[in-house]
Amino acid sequence: MLFDLRGRGRRRTVQAVYLFLALLIGGGLVLVGVGTGSGNGGLLNALTGGGSTAGQQSAISQAEKSAIKATQVNPENAAAWANLIQARWSTARSSNTYVNPNTGQFTAAGNKELTALGQDYQRYKALVKQPDPNVAILAARANQYVGNYSAATSAWSDITAATPTATGFGCLAANAYAANQTRTGDLASAKALSLAPKVQRTLLQQKLTQAKTNPSVAQSC
Repeated sequence: MLFDLRGRGRRRTVQAVYLFLALLIGGGLVLVGVGTGSGNGGLLNALTGGGSTAGQQSAISQAEKSAIKATQVNPENAAAWANLIQARWSTARSSNTYVNPNTGQFTAAGNKELTALGQDYQRYKALVKQPDPNVAILAARANQYVGNYSAATSAWSDITAATPTATGFGCLAANAYAANQTRTGDLASAKALSLAPKVQRTLLQQKLTQAKTNPSVAQSC
């Protein structure tokens, strides 16, 4: 047996095995960050980017770069533009570079990213019969955050065409009012009120009335 130390050479063999196991276990603890108390996830996570904000931001940035390249290789591919829109949204919300941690507002870099997202949506929209509402809502919010209420109104119109809800029409109305499209706002308001449960109509009416003179209502969509 291996652990019978009486045999010739067995003692050195066992010592060598124990030394190997000690090195293996110790290395494993450092690699995975177990017992280091650093909270950084160990060398393995540092190499892969896992468990670190910097690594996550790098991954997001790489995702956007890949999405941009895909639209350049095949500019007529709607899915590629949809992926780019989602990547830009993730980038814009990824760090203090894009969002001021004290105010929660987008920085100049964040606004630039959102503006590019809105432009990408126009390319995407030209390639599909009806935009995916999950993509359209990113464009709607990106445009309203940078104050492009006309483009946001168009995106909310795409959303309500696919999924007609009281909330969607309410946001369409709010953005239309902010864009000085009163007729569109009034029609959307009426539709929103007709779809809303009775118990919510009074509060919704108050919000829609505020939206006629206060663009911040559109910002809350």
